[in-house]
Amino acid sequence: MIKKFIDKLLGKSASKTAPKAPAQATADVLPPESAAPAEPVIGVRVEVPVSEHGINPSLLDDRAIKVVTTLQDAGYEAYVVGGAVRDLLLGHRPKDFDVATSATPEQVKSLFRRAFIIGRRFRIVHVVHGRGREHEVVEVSTFRAYLDAAAAEQVAGNEKTSKSELAGKSHVVDASGRVLRDNVWGPQDEDAARRDFTVNALYYDPRRQIVVDYHHGLADAKKRLLRMIGDPVTRYREDPVRIIRVVRFAAKLGFEIEPGTRKPIRACADLLANVPTSRLFDEMIKLLQTGHSLASLEELRKQGLHKGVFPILDAVLDDAHQHDGREQFIQRALSDTDRRVSEGKPVAPSYMLACMLWHDVQRRAEKLRAKGETPTPALQQATDAVFDARIGDISGRGKLAADMREIWLMQPRFERRTPSSALSLVEQPRFRAGFDFLRLRAESGEADPELARWWETFSTANDAAREDLLTEARVQDQARRAAGSQAATARAAVVRADPPDDGEEGPAASDAPAAAPRKRRRRRKPAGERGAAPAASSPAPQGD
Repeated sequence: MIKKFIDKLLGKSASKTAPKAPAQATADVLPPESAAPAEPVIGVRVEVPVSEHGINPSLLDDRAIKVVTTLQDAGYEAYVVGGAVRDLLLGHRPKDFDVATSATPEQVKSLFRRAFIIGRRFRIVHVVHGRGREHEVVEVSTFRAYLDAAAAEQVAGNEKTSKSELAGKSHVVDASGRVLRDNVWGPQDEDAARRDFTVNALYYDPRRQIVVDYHHGLADAKKRLLRMIGDPVTRYREDPVRIIRVVRFAAKLGFEIEPGTRKPIRACADLLANVPTSRLFDEMIKLLQTGHSLASLEELRKQGLHKGVFPILDAVLDDAHQHDGREQFIQRALSDTDRRVSEGKPVAPSYMLACMLWHDVQRRAEKLRAKGETPTPALQQATDAVFDARIGDISGRGKLAADMREIWLMQPRFERRTPSSALSLVEQPRFRAGFDFLRLRAESGEADPELARWWETFSTANDAAREDLLTEARVQDQARRAAGSQAATARAAVVRADPPDDGEEGPAASDAPAAAPRKRRRRRKPAGERGAAPAASSPAPQGD
């Protein structure tokens, strides 16, 4: 205790051993007999040659290589790092490339024309190449020191409630040990130690074609194993989102979770309550949009995290078996999302959330309509209520809600296939998203498959073909209305049926008033003898 106090006074905050959480704090998460002692986490540098790691240089991104070589030419250490190296080892082309360097954010920014320092919790630099939709961002982070959590400054609140206390501080934790600020620079071996999993603590030098490995990450990648660096409980306390990340990587990569890493997950899940809503929302979107959403949900179930963590998933998973067709609808939506990702097609969060919250919003809107609210305001109010309950206060909330409303409000418009309505609808910017939603409803039995097929043909047809399709739709709609009228007439006929023969008693004889059939027959007069007002009750088909 005295030594730690002296070290703090002298500024010796970096530690070569894993931080050890206070005994009482650990006991709150795990039973005392399950708490594993912290072990040293600063590894030994091993340089792995290309003959052993086998990374294919053609899978690298030229712009990421340029960032690395620019930093190296300026005299700094620089490597491709993290998930990109992991994916390269697995023979995959990474979606994103991150770079780690010994240069500070200010030094990185000075070397590139379009570079921006972002973030408070972790200050990093975004180096931007290209413009518009073709632009690419290479994220550059500075090597960070591995600091003992006991040496960090502590605040009672979080990022929002303790803004004034966090100002000007570089290493801060909250009362549970979660890191709120981590901007103390250090050497590469400490930077590797503060990363989460061994397979993410790998550094690749494209110039020398070597992989730098401090924690046997290369061996774990070959064994397809996710292993936490250091004491898992302490690492989950530092950043509870690691609990979600281990599930996402296990599902995405098909890796097994190492027993010591897996064991404390359920006990530490309560720590996620301290994570800002917006960050949890981002993690959920990543979980569902990486092309392995179904596997991710299954992994959440295996780890006991499928309820109480994400309010949106609660809306889906808690009620899925209580509504006919709902589970099938969600399964198809997620499967469709996985397919699009595998084909390299974009996936909009608004579309996926519209699918996941569709039944939730429908129920709320129906209750509002039952109280006398008109359909459109009912849907808008239901959307706002569901957002508050399931999503909360997040960045971009307004645009998400607007896009989802547009998808939902298109659905009744698909039923109206008049020339003006149909031509207007296909010109809508989000028509394709609305149509994909209709197609999904048709596949799940919630909408007419023929209607979906008609709109798919109409949306791609030329003017002449569209005229024919509109004529066909008019005939179909008239036939459908006629069939509906005939069905109504048949039901009325059952009500007017004569009493059973031989004096046999039945519901028709005992329940139906004798005058009722005569009244119905008297009201069915020829069209020329009727006034304008009763015409609405006529069973005859009405034109468009």
